[in-house]
Amino acid sequence: MKMTISPGRHHYLARVGIFLVTAILVAGMVGCSGAAPSAPYYELTINVTPGGSVITPGEGIFEHEPGESVDLVARAEEGYRFVEWTGDVGSIGDADAAETYIIVSDNYSITASFVPKRTPMVAAGTWYTMGLQANGRVVAVGDNYYGQCDVDSWRNVTRIAAGYWHAVGLESDGTVVAAGRNASEQCNVSNWTDIKQVAAGGWHTLGLKSDGTLVAVGLNTSAQCDVGNWTDIVQVAAGAGHTVGLKSDGTVVAVGENGDGQCDAGNWTGIIYVAAGIAHTVGLRSDGTVVAVGQNYDGQCDVTGWTGITQVAAGGLHTVGLKDDSTVVAVGSNSYGQCDVDSQSWTDIVQVTAGATHTVGIKSDGWVIAVGENGWGQCNVGWTDITQVAMGGYHLVGLKSDDSVVAVGDNDYGQCDVGGWANITQVAAGYHHTAGLKSNGTVVAVGDNYNGQCNVVGWGNITQVAAGGGHTVGLSSDGTVVAVGDNDYGQCDVGGWTNITQVAAGYDHTVGLQSDGRVVAVGRNHKGQRNVAYWTDIIQIAAGYDHTVGLKSTGRVVATGDNDYGQCNISDWTDITQVAAGNYHTVGLRSNGTVKAVGDDYSGQCDVGNWEDIIQTAAGRFRTVGLEDDGTLVATSLLVHWNLSLSLPPLRYPPPAPLPPGGGDCFIATAAYGTPIAEEIQILREFRDKYLLANPFGQALVDIYYRVSPPIAEFITEHPSLKPIVRAGLGPVVALSTLVVSTTPA
Repeated sequence: MKMTISPGRHHYLARVGIFLVTAILVAGMVGCSGAAPSAPYYELTINVTPGGSVITPGEGIFEHEPGESVDLVARAEEGYRFVEWTGDVGSIGDADAAETYIIVSDNYSITASFVPKRTPMVAAGTWYTMGLQANGRVVAVGDNYYGQCDVDSWRNVTRIAAGYWHAVGLESDGTVVAAGRNASEQCNVSNWTDIKQVAAGGWHTLGLKSDGTLVAVGLNTSAQCDVGNWTDIVQVAAGAGHTVGLKSDGTVVAVGENGDGQCDAGNWTGIIYVAAGIAHTVGLRSDGTVVAVGQNYDGQCDVTGWTGITQVAAGGLHTVGLKDDSTVVAVGSNSYGQCDVDSQSWTDIVQVTAGATHTVGIKSDGWVIAVGENGWGQCNVGWTDITQVAMGGYHLVGLKSDDSVVAVGDNDYGQCDVGGWANITQVAAGYHHTAGLKSNGTVVAVGDNYNGQCNVVGWGNITQVAAGGGHTVGLSSDGTVVAVGDNDYGQCDVGGWTNITQVAAGYDHTVGLQSDGRVVAVGRNHKGQRNVAYWTDIIQIAAGYDHTVGLKSTGRVVATGDNDYGQCNISDWTDITQVAAGNYHTVGLRSNGTVKAVGDDYSGQCDVGNWEDIIQTAAGRFRTVGLEDDGTLVATSLLVHWNLSLSLPPLRYPPPAPLPPGGGDCFIATAAYGTPIAEEIQILREFRDKYLLANPFGQALVDIYYRVSPPIAEFITEHPSLKPIVRAGLGPVVALSTLVVSTTPA
C-alpha cells in the first residue's frame, strides 16, 4: 500500500531525488572526463561470410541509440556451421554464440562467420584430449604444461592429432598448425602445404600430402622421420618413436624404434586403417578383423578374436576397437579403467581414440564420453556422475556422486568457487551466490554477500537449503526455518514457521511447504506470487522470479504470480513428478522421464520437447537443465558436456531478457546490479518516467545520462570489483526514489 503525504512534502522529496540523480550523474561524468560526447545515434554494420545469414536484425547498416541492446541471430545454411562474430566484438555478449546481443556504444562493424560443416572427431594425447567441432573450431582439456591445450584460436580445422605433449591441426587450405612442446621442433609445421592428414607421435609430427608422399619434423633418433622416399601412402600413424604408413594397395610400411617389433608389419595385407601406440602397431583389415604387433606385456596385441571392427585406436598400453554395431571393445592395461567400455554409455559410438591411459569416444549425436585416468582432467569432456543440479542467475551448480560440487558460468562474485567443497548432500543457486548443505547439517556458501546472504556459518541441523535473489533459506530438522540476506520485502521473516517440510526461494519471496500439504509465503507480493493460502494437497514447491509453483499429489500443478510470459499456464499438466521455476518459465518432469515447459522462451529455455530419461530438472534465468538417469546433463542453449556436432558455446553471459513494459535503459545501474530487471532498476525507471521526464530539466538530465553512461557502464562491466562500490553509491538514490514513487500526494 502506498503512503499518502502532503503535496509540498512530496514535491520536496522529488526535488531532492532529482538533485541526487544529478549528483551521481556529475560524478560519473567527472570520472569519465576527457570522453567525447556521444552522437545521437550509432551505426551498426552487419556483414556475413558465405554459408549463412543474419536474420536479426539483418545485414547492412542500422542506426541505434547509444547504449541500446541489439539482439543478434545468425543462421547457417544447410551443410554449414556458424563459427563466431568477428570485428568490433568487445561489447557482444558472447562472440561464439549464433544467438547473442551487442551493446551499441559506438559505431561498430561486425561479421557473422560461417564454414562448411566438418566431421567431428576426437584425439587423445598422453594426458589431454582434443575435440574437433563441426564448425572447425577445436577444444581441449587436460594436461597443458606445454600449452598443448591452447587451441582456442584455431579456425577452419578439418582434422586433429594429439602427440605426447603437442597438438596438431590440419586447416581446410592444407596448411597445418601446432601447439605444445617444441623441444625437438615437432611443432615447426608452419611452412607445410597441400596436407590432407596429420599424425602426432611422441616427439615427431607427420603430414600426408595429397600426392601420397610424407613430410616429417621432430625427433629422429630412431629414424622415425625418415619417410622422404615413401610414396602412394593413404594414411599415416605415429607412435612414441615409430611411424606407420598405409599404402593404397593395403600393405604397410614402418620405420623407427623397433625394440618390441612394433615395425614388423611388412607382411600385412588387406589393411584399411593403421594405429600406433607407445610400442605397438595395430592394423584393421577390410574384413573387420584386426592384427597387431609389438609390445604385448599387458595384452594390448591380443586382438585376434575381434570381428566386425570398423576403426581401431592404439593407446599407451591398450588397444580399442569400434564395432559395426557402434559398441566398443578394448584390451590391454586397465590400470585406470581405460578399457571399461562395455557399459550402456558406450553405445552409438562413431569414433574412438586412445591416450596413454584413457579412452575417448564420440556418439552419433556429437556427445563425447571418456574413461580412464583423469589426474589432469583429460576425461573432463563433460559433467558426469551428477546427482543434483541447481541453476542460478548466470551460473550452474552440480552435485556429484562423491559429494563434491562443480560449477560453471559467471564467477564475478566467486559463486563458482566450490572446488574445495566436500561432504555436500544438496546444493542451491541464487542469483549471484551458491549454497551447499553438508552431511553434518551445516551450510557453506560462496558468492555475492552484499546483503549477508552467505552468512550461514552458525547454521546447524539443516536438512535443505534454498537460495533466492539476495537471500538464503535453511530448513531445520525440527521443521522450523532460518533465513539470512536481503529482507527489504520481508522475505527472511520466517521465524514463526513450523512443521515445514520444504522451502523455496524466489527473487524477493520465500515459500514453505507444510507437513499438511498447505503452503506459506513471505516477501514481495506485487505479482501475487504469495497468493498460496488456499493451496492444499501440495507435495513440492518451486519459486521463480515473481511466481510460485506447487505440485499436487495427483500429479497436477498449480501456479500463481507473474504470468506475463505464460509461465503459470500449467492447468492442463498431468502426471508431473517434479516442478522447477526459472525467472519467467516453469518446468515439469513427467513420470515417463519427459519434460514440459511453458513461459519465456527467449533463449530456448522451453525447448525440452525431445528430452528423455530425465530424473531431475532445474531452471534458471535463461536455461533449463535436465539430469539424465546415467548422471549426465542435458541443457538448453548450453553445453556442460562436449557436443562436437552442436558446436554450442559454454555457459557465459546470456542475452538480456525482454524488458518489462515501460522499460528503458539504466545503463550504469544495470552494470552495477548485473541485470536489467533488478528491483532497484525498476524503481529508478519509475522515478525517471514519473518525475524526471515530467519536466524540461529532468528531460535534459536524462538526455545527458544517455550520452555519457554507456562507456561508464561498459567500464563497470569490465571491472566487476567496482559493482559493489557503485551499488553503494546508488543506494541513497534508490532509497529516496523508492520513497517518492511509493507515496502519493494528498
